[in-house]
Formats: sequence, structure tokens, C-alpha cells
Amino acid sequence: MTAHPLFDVSGRTALVTGSSRGIGHALARGLAEAGCTVVLNGRDGARLAEAAAALPADRVHTAVFDVTDGPAVARGVADIEERVGPLDILVNNAGMQLRAPLLEFTDEDWHRILQTNLTSAFLVGREAARRMTARGHGKIVNICSLQSEVVRPGIAPYAAAKGAVKMLTKGMCADWGPYGVQVNGLGPGYVETELTRPLVEDEEFTAWVRRRTPAGRWGRTADLVGGVLFLASPAADFVNGQVLYVDGGMTSVL
Repeated sequence: MTAHPLFDVSGRTALVTGSSRGIGHALARGLAEAGCTVVLNGRDGARLAEAAAALPADRVHTAVFDVTDGPAVARGVADIEERVGPLDILVNNAGMQLRAPLLEFTDEDWHRILQTNLTSAFLVGREAARRMTARGHGKIVNICSLQSEVVRPGIAPYAAAKGAVKMLTKGMCADWGPYGVQVNGLGPGYVETELTRPLVEDEEFTAWVRRRTPAGRWGRTADLVGGVLFLASPAADFVNGQVLYVDGGMTSVL
């Protein structure tokens, strides 16, 4: 039995920001395995090359640029379209986390959080949408978070940024939907990655995650692939401005 054609993304070109490891790399792998040509993005060329080596060689390219630098983003997206081809799919995944009591959070760290998690989605989204709207089609998936809805002590700036990404997603839908572009969010819950490894290894925190999550476990990066494939496919052509939470049910229960 073959997959329904509505979920076919083969032959499309996708850019995934922040994709040298973790969630971004898993999403890029999923898109490549589904038949997309995938462009990995990050600031470290060596790390990107290593990440690309783990994906099908005939379906992967790399693009080194800083997603928080407007002119660099403009040059990077233009180069991708010239070198690889027109972008059909953008996954705005680049992000970072800093944990500290809010009274102790520095100005510099506040701006780093906002630039990396929020401004980058605007900058890359805008450059991709300039071309997608002109062509009359495109899919943008902004990686939101469980913290787009709820928050724990010590991560207020991250939650503020991810809450803003949720609303940016809706704003992009309002502006670009009339031109054939669907913009949606994917909201991971607590997912085990290199960056969350210290939390996973914290027995008290992991016990809390398991108690708090109806699924009774941490998420895996593979759990997110189905969501991004759906949002990037023709099956989501009438889905716009929504956030799909992949969190084991955490946002649904007290």
C-alpha cells in the first residue's frame, strides 16, 4: 500500500535553519527521506558538512549564514535559490535556550534569546516569502514550543520569544496566505536532544516530565517528523496560521 498522494513532498526543495544537530537535523533527515532536496543551515561550516554526511548525498546541500543577520540572510537565501533551486519549504528551526532567574537575566542574554528564536524566523521567513508569494505557493513551518503556551521558572525570555513566534506565525498567515503560502507552527514538548541532555540526566526533572506528560516519557526527535511532513505537504493546503503541538499531551492536562 502506498502513501496517499496528498502527503507526497518528493521533488521539493526545503531549507531547514539550525539543522546541524538535534531537532533541526532530525526534521531535515525526515524531509530528505520523504524525497525532498534539503538545505542544511548553520554558522559552522565544518559541523554542517559533518551533518550533511549523515544524509543522502544526492539530496543534501549546505548553506552557511547567520540567521540573525539580515543582509547575510538575504544573500544566503538568494544563493540557495540560484545554486539549488526555488524553495518550496522553509522550516524556521534555529533557536537557543538560556536558563536564569528573571531578575538576574542580563540585557545581552535577553537580546540573544530574542534575536535567535524570534528575529531569525522573521528574517528568513521574509526572504523566503518574497519568492514564494511571487510564485504563488510555499510552505513555512516555524518551530514553536510547548513554551509558546506555558512556562516554568527560569525560562521567561525563551517563553516570551516562543510565544511571539506563535503570533508571528499567525501574522505571516494573514499577510502571505492570500498569495498561496501556508505558514504554520510545530510545537515540540520536552524532547531529548544534545541540548536537553543535562535535563534528561536530572532524575528529579525527568520524573516530573514523565508524571506531567500523558505519554509518560520524553519526546524523541523522530516524534516530530510526521508533523513537519504533514505541514509541508499538500494535505495542509487549507491549514494556515495553526500550531501543531507534539508534546505527548502535556499542554492538554493539569
